[in-house]
Amino acid sequence: MTSKVAYGFGIATALVAGVAIGQVAQKESPDSHYHLGPDSLVEPGVPKGEIQGPFVIKSDVYPGTQHTYWVYVPAQYDPKKEAALMVFQDGQAFKQENGGVRAQNVMDNLIYRREIPVMLGVFINPGRTPEQDEPSPQRGWGDGFTNRGVEYNTPDDKYARVITKELMPALDKSYNISKDPEMRGIGGASSGAIAAFMVAWERPNSFRKVLSIIGSFTNIRGGDVYPERILKSKKKPIRVFLCDGRNDNRGIRNGVYDPRWDWYLQNVRLQQALTKKGYDLNYTWGMNSHGQSFGGQIMPEMMRWLWRDATPIITDPNDMVERGFYQPAAR
Repeated sequence: MTSKVAYGFGIATALVAGVAIGQVAQKESPDSHYHLGPDSLVEPGVPKGEIQGPFVIKSDVYPGTQHTYWVYVPAQYDPKKEAALMVFQDGQAFKQENGGVRAQNVMDNLIYRREIPVMLGVFINPGRTPEQDEPSPQRGWGDGFTNRGVEYNTPDDKYARVITKELMPALDKSYNISKDPEMRGIGGASSGAIAAFMVAWERPNSFRKVLSIIGSFTNIRGGDVYPERILKSKKKPIRVFLCDGRNDNRGIRNGVYDPRWDWYLQNVRLQQALTKKGYDLNYTWGMNSHGQSFGGQIMPEMMRWLWRDATPIITDPNDMVERGFYQPAAR
């Protein structure tokens, strides 16, 4: 029996042992109810940070390639004080001013209200050769014309070395970044999310907070191995927030259902393994398809949860500084 399975991005055909699977009888898009809230938009009166760059670093881990990145510097950043750090994969998409996440706006608003610490945000693109196009909202995220697939989806430590051995030394030359791994987070969407998880998994002494939107923990290049790795390994000191949607890519490959190609299933398997091992974990499942709609809407809450204990807790009723909004640093 053949069934039509509706996704937000199109129609796939499933044929599995004569049983219709995943049939969706809905007319509206799975993403239609997700919208950016005020925490993701420019708020009047909130000091705006500056996005510096683009900068380029050459890679020895992937010879012949280079990575472009930008740095968000909040208005409250004081070079004399160590700042927290958040690194976003597919940087061009996360910083896009009219995009689905607008991470710089989220950080502006949450820092101003002291809901997250003063932090630098780094938006790094996948590696490419000098002859290849830069990923962009017009050109795409890099699949098929950059090194994105190899870097982000291969479950090894090579991309972790790009971040810790190539990106971090470049950042440390120009910015005062905390050396405490608890003050460093990393995130992404789709393949960028599994890449972020891999960095923290391989280098927990460098990064301990992971933000994952529609993570591709699937068999693109064997990335569905992480539930087993988690269960077999000693618990690592990392904190993870996962989100995915019931209408994400649901495993139809060449007309046949393949559970290793089911994004929602593999995110649930990852959540179950992390839960069983007692990780500091939060997760939520929406109705969304494979896109940024749900993750973009809830990103402010993901950031609050990940960084919930990284700002000072001062209960002195006479302390008026902590009761005021975080003003720009003196320049």
